[in-house]
Amino acid sequence: MSATCQLTGRRPGFGKSVSHSHVRTSRRWNPNIQRRTYFVPSLGRRITLNLSAKAIKTVDRDGIESVVARLRARGEKI
Repeated sequence: MSATCQLTGRRPGFGKSVSHSHVRTSRRWNPNIQRRTYFVPSLGRRITLNLSAKAIKTVDRDGIESVVARLRARGEKI
């Protein structure tokens, strides 16, 4: 599963870890991506989305119908 949110587009952030001796090594901060399944009444079926924790809250607030419409308007296949 890729570390990209389908709704918000969040991706890993990259940077450096700095040790006590100031040695810098590369690292990445992954977003909290989770696979969620929702039933969409207008489609009459379930869809599975890879969403960040913030996007799950957005779906809870706006509703899955609104989110699906937003994804479709962006041209994403569901």
